[in-house]
Amino acid sequence: MNLPERISRHDLIYDKPAPTFFEGALLGNGGMGAVVTTRPDAVVVHFGHNNVWDIRIAEDHLGEIGDFESLFARLKEIPAEYDSLSEDAWYREYVAMTSENYGHPYPRPMPCGSLLLGFDRRRAEVLGHTLRIGNGLCEIRFLVEGHPVTLQIFADQEADRLWIAFGESDRPDLAASLFNRIKLMPDPKTPEELPRPRGTVDVPAGRLAFRVRLPFSRREEDWDAGDPRDRAFRLSVTVDSSTELAGIGTEIEARLAAKDGFVVRVALEEGPDAAVSEEPPPSVAPSKEACAEAFAAARSSWSEYWSRSSVALEDEFLERVWYRNLYFFHCSVKPDATCPGLFANWSYGNIGSEWHGDYHMNYNTQQPFWVAFSSNHADKHLAYVSMVEHVLPISRKWAKDYYGLRGAYFPHSAYPVEMNVMPYPVPHWGWEVCETPWTVQSLWWHYLYTMDLAFLEERAFVPMKEAALFMVDYLKRPDARGEAWGDDRYHIFPTVVPELYELTPGFKKNRDCIVDLTLTKFLFLAFEKACAELGRDEEEAELLAEVREVLRKLPDYPTAESRRGTVFVSVPGEDPEVVYNVPNGIATVFPGEDHGLHSSPEEYEIAVNSYLNHRNEGGNELVFYHMAGARLGVLDLERFKRQIAYCLLPNGTCTDKLLEAGGRYSDTTPFDYMSPMGVWFENFALPAVINECLMQSYNGIIRLFPNWPPDLRASFATLRAVGGFLVSAAAENGQARDVEIVSEAGTRLRIYNPWEGGAICRRGEREERLEGAIFELDTAKGETIRLTKV
Repeated sequence: MNLPERISRHDLIYDKPAPTFFEGALLGNGGMGAVVTTRPDAVVVHFGHNNVWDIRIAEDHLGEIGDFESLFARLKEIPAEYDSLSEDAWYREYVAMTSENYGHPYPRPMPCGSLLLGFDRRRAEVLGHTLRIGNGLCEIRFLVEGHPVTLQIFADQEADRLWIAFGESDRPDLAASLFNRIKLMPDPKTPEELPRPRGTVDVPAGRLAFRVRLPFSRREEDWDAGDPRDRAFRLSVTVDSSTELAGIGTEIEARLAAKDGFVVRVALEEGPDAAVSEEPPPSVAPSKEACAEAFAAARSSWSEYWSRSSVALEDEFLERVWYRNLYFFHCSVKPDATCPGLFANWSYGNIGSEWHGDYHMNYNTQQPFWVAFSSNHADKHLAYVSMVEHVLPISRKWAKDYYGLRGAYFPHSAYPVEMNVMPYPVPHWGWEVCETPWTVQSLWWHYLYTMDLAFLEERAFVPMKEAALFMVDYLKRPDARGEAWGDDRYHIFPTVVPELYELTPGFKKNRDCIVDLTLTKFLFLAFEKACAELGRDEEEAELLAEVREVLRKLPDYPTAESRRGTVFVSVPGEDPEVVYNVPNGIATVFPGEDHGLHSSPEEYEIAVNSYLNHRNEGGNELVFYHMAGARLGVLDLERFKRQIAYCLLPNGTCTDKLLEAGGRYSDTTPFDYMSPMGVWFENFALPAVINECLMQSYNGIIRLFPNWPPDLRASFATLRAVGGFLVSAAAENGQARDVEIVSEAGTRLRIYNPWEGGAICRRGEREERLEGAIFELDTAKGETIRLTKV
């Protein structure tokens, strides 16, 4: 079976009208997103864009936030015997004040409106739609006067345009006359206080359009004068020259009368207010030829995307998860567009606005990009890198002004808009120290998987250094070490366990959180290696000495005794039966990468115990938790599949759903309360879990099929491994075969021997026998190595 045929097995097919947002077909080009819905009387397409936001921001109370040391001193005075810091009136008032800015509905992704194509349901019926993930084509099936008709819709991959036309039909006249009205609708939840959308119906030009201005200032009195930071967008739709329009009333609507065929082009323009003209610029009417040319280019773009890696799995469900989520990933992110927030580039009304649709730096923002490296789409990660560069100035400012320390303290929440203060300076989550090393972790991964030295020097090193500076200073503070601790360690104090406990009276659960420890260790080791790779050991000698000193004296990971034996816990003194939200207890496995199949038997046992003992209330673990299981080689794939099925929405994406009460959620909490919030961008990382079952390389040594059932066949092509290697292999009857490795960077190859005996290694015309537990080879750039069992 060739690759296009394999991908087509996983097309999304819907055999009835899909009138709601979460039933619609998802299209996109990484910037623009579109949701194609079908009512019994109309096709309605909802538009969004990663670059289009309500950019207003509240930054009040700047003089009241204070600084870390004064706030910390005040918090120490609150009696340790309190059940909660909120028992203290001052702290309640402080939290209310620092939360106020985040309580405003803006900033948020701004939905870009909808296109409606209406028809007479007495003569036409929607049967359903098919989304072809191989080329991004949505086909809507109709019966028109008893004859089958197919409408085709796709997103242009080179520009922010959507194309609509009919497929081949035995009754083209019926297809052309299907739609009788066309309408553009500004989003119904566009804030009433914003400048009103300006709509036009240009009958001679065959075009409808509206423009929305997005002011930077919150003050309406400033809007008339304008601000160079104001932004705008316009949604316009143009019909082919053979289709006649007739205006209807005062809305952005017209009657349709198509003569020969029917082609529609929708354009979404966005940018600075001054760059989006008041009136739509002249344009050529769309034609069948232009539509066909755009689709050929889109199909070529998708073909190139799918050529980067592939899998062929005997488990059809897991194969479907792999291809569909990589389809969604490509639709929702690209290097030159704004990094997606929680709900990517699909929004409508209030869908996509929860938590501002922002960047949450305690896993949500990082998780989608876990799939980029092993799936050989590292270029997608550049959108995340740009986000890090965007928040770096405010992170430096916060480290200096709030903490009085060097470096950068990366935020708990952030927006893709201009910021002068942390959006969420509330201590009970804003003091999550892990978010600083976590934010820059994938910059080092990007280098490891690509060996792109220019990237390391030009884009990764500075943010990594700034994070290391802050962490060194934070751990060397007098409050974090010394006689009061009874040891010579550098403690991470105070800190907050992600999504658990907040700040506690007496800071009982606010020291040496395991995710802080493992990510700080990761950062310091990565910074050491980065300095060596760039030849900066002498230049950075002073900071390296501090890093090494602190690294040697980090506290041990906290543990507790459970029914399964010793387990890691999120913070010292924690009950091992606690119900987590974020899977903190297994953080040393992933994302910390300190434990896994490479670990000593003693550490491996504790890690596995921790994984099996873990309790999670659900909503933040669908990818996260199972990544750790795969890394340990103990992931139950059947249970994993059942949980994916539990979280599936009609559009093929996975939402966040609850799993158990007893943590933050009660027995009356709706277990699907997050489902209507939006399309959860983070869950597109699901293929990363499957990749880790097929191949691992996180410790610099390639391991084949570490978590794949021996009774199922599997193969993969050009998955990316640490060291800049592209790996292809197959497995049958529990044995690896057809192992081929391309060395992009010419680094030293290390691979666990996949067979009990030795291997024959073929390198061009040369052939040699390899033996031992680990094969090690020097490689040349561009070289292909083939391994077969002796």
